[in-house]
Amino acid sequence: METNISESISARLVSDKPIKKTPYQVKGVFMKQFSDEKIVPFLDGKLRSKYLYPRVQVKILDEQVYIVGINEGFDPVLSFIDKLEYFNFGDITVKIEKIDVEQNQNPVSLVDKLLRYKFVTPWVALNAGSSKKFKGIKEDNKNLFLNKLLGQNLLFLSKELGLNTDSKIYTKVELDSMDPHNHEENGWRSFNGEFRTNFMLPNFIGFGNGITRGFGSIFSLNHPNNLEFQNSSKELGEYIIQDINEDDTSISIVTINDAPVISNRKKKKRIKSKKKGFSKNYSPKKNRFKSKNNNVKKQEIDIDDESRFNSEEYHQKQHDL
Repeated sequence: METNISESISARLVSDKPIKKTPYQVKGVFMKQFSDEKIVPFLDGKLRSKYLYPRVQVKILDEQVYIVGINEGFDPVLSFIDKLEYFNFGDITVKIEKIDVEQNQNPVSLVDKLLRYKFVTPWVALNAGSSKKFKGIKEDNKNLFLNKLLGQNLLFLSKELGLNTDSKIYTKVELDSMDPHNHEENGWRSFNGEFRTNFMLPNFIGFGNGITRGFGSIFSLNHPNNLEFQNSSKELGEYIIQDINEDDTSISIVTINDAPVISNRKKKKRIKSKKKGFSKNYSPKKNRFKSKNNNVKKQEIDIDDESRFNSEEYHQKQHDL
């Protein structure tokens, strides 16, 4: 992998009250109360077409707010937390007692070992389309299917951050259950558990669908000094870096050839016909993307919908994250 200098920051806001709100509600307060801050365009969606992978992410973990900034989001987050003393939900004012900060240079890079990570919020790996495909896969192959999705997530992230990945990406998911949790909205399906990969990743960034909602957040089980370990009862000996074994049939491999072609073009507005009943009779074309033996054709992908991060079409064209 060609290395570019990059930075990440993870900030935990220790407040005088537990935060029983959603990431969307917290972001809404930030945007309203700190409307002139540089962080706002990263929260309100104005930069979404420029940065496909969210450069600033807000999470609620254990009733505490976490703010993550990566690359272009680093300075805005650092500047924001330096000024943050309190924020107001209208019915409640939250005072910030302290802010725990973790900073890293070159936080995303390939290594020659398998590192271990845990999903601290559900990983929404499947949408309505990919869920149907997942159900049709034999039990023995479901893990490999999810391995591939995660590998494509990692490939997408590396390309988004300007890293030229020319090496193999290894992934091995270790989930609590292969029966996904059903999210009624959007037909999403999520999993809990861990994974191993030869990628070094910053804590609390997200993968899969619903990144801006806080889903798919991870933390590293390789560095005992990170924020999560400060209150952890786990023994350090549990977290052992593993060698890469290509003979391990539970490991999947993704390469640069699995990357999709991403189109930044805007969707054209469909002009409604004056004839009655046209919109009712309109039906989108059926999915024509098919693959055999993992030989996947590259296709152009629109970037307007968040589900692109883990759509069936996206991953059949080989998701770049």
